[in-house]
Amino acid sequence: MGTSSSKLKRIPNAQELIEETGFSVAHILRLHERFESLDKNETGELRPEDLETVRELDMNPIGDRIVNAFFPPGRDTLDFPSFVRILAHFRPSDTNRPKDATQEPANSRTGKLRFVFQLYDLDKDGKISRFELLQVLRAMLGLQVTEEQLQSIAERAIQEADMDSDDAISFDEFKKSLEKVDIEHKMSIRRFLK
Repeated sequence: MGTSSSKLKRIPNAQELIEETGFSVAHILRLHERFESLDKNETGELRPEDLETVRELDMNPIGDRIVNAFFPPGRDTLDFPSFVRILAHFRPSDTNRPKDATQEPANSRTGKLRFVFQLYDLDKDGKISRFELLQVLRAMLGLQVTEEQLQSIAERAIQEADMDSDDAISFDEFKKSLEKVDIEHKMSIRRFLK
């Protein structure tokens, strides 16, 4: 324990990050190790190209969108606390963690869905347009299906999810359309923490 405690003291705001994200001391230490291994230039910050070296992201058809989600508009670097806060979306949900009335945890079902929604909503207008949906489908399905099939899939998805008939999918519509999806299983960093 003494070793973990002394290592934790070297991480700025570690205790605050533990309380805010729900990660354990061991997880914070492991994430810090991963952060440092990705920080090849030893600047204390990551750039998009640093995250692109993560094999799972490199192999993911929408890995570039996931990487971009780590960087808010106008920012091209990421410090350790920001890195941990983003990864908290992928942490298993706590059913017994006290809920903060002012802010929903990043790892809640809604927090996870908001993160995924932003991967589709490229122009950040709060809606997923047919064009944005097609871009994701092209990236995910690539040459496996024809353009006509992609158009058909996008059209059907819009028709099924678009409850207010505005030809786009809002966050509430997105959330409703994924009610039966096990987002907890699909958004996990268990291997990343090992």
